[in-house]
Amino acid sequence: MLVKYNNVNVYQESQLVLQNVSFEINEGEFVYITGKVGSGKSSLLKTIYGELPVKEGEAQVMDFEIHKLKRNNLPALRKKLGVIFQDFQLLTDRTVEDNLKFVLKATGWKDKEEIRQRIKDVLELVGMSTKGYKRPSELSGGEQQRIVIARAILNRPRLILADEPTGNLDVETGKAIAELLQQICKAGSTIIMITHNLNLLDQYPGRVFRCENHNLVEVKGEALANATEELD
Repeated sequence: MLVKYNNVNVYQESQLVLQNVSFEINEGEFVYITGKVGSGKSSLLKTIYGELPVKEGEAQVMDFEIHKLKRNNLPALRKKLGVIFQDFQLLTDRTVEDNLKFVLKATGWKDKEEIRQRIKDVLELVGMSTKGYKRPSELSGGEQQRIVIARAILNRPRLILADEPTGNLDVETGKAIAELLQQICKAGSTIIMITHNLNLLDQYPGRVFRCENHNLVEVKGEALANATEELD
């Protein structure tokens, strides 16, 4: 079991956004979290990587008990996670390679040749092997998102959290990013992806959860089919 939540209440500051959240996610699964703006999707994701505390209920992420986690243990948790942000959060004053090098050094890599080789490997994996010398401002939105994915997989994480990774992209670029994430999942990483684009659910299947009325519910079968048909 990679992620297990039991009766967790999720708060954004003092406001309860999700209540009695209980779910389990296994190794190698591709999981979507859907729901309207403000329904608690991003807040739930933030509890998984420790940005928001779990004060009520029990939450386990890999070997970490999130509801007991102390701030000084957050770096150990995040080293085993990859996080993909919608707004990229790349360092704009340095090249792509230097962005990736910064993360590797911050997470304990020291050998220069190993760092160089790992950066080369992840850039090839995301189809950006010729872009390492460029700065983020010189890249398209889709290219920047590929770099963010490269950054997220640097430390070969077991779990990758993606917060609306296609939200700021055009339809075709969004599909390419979703396909890339599916490939990474098939290679061994578990993916939890927030999306409002229900069309992706048909093209790139996975488990689907929806945040609604302060609850997290898994959507299956006919209910899932109805949700995607509404878009046709």
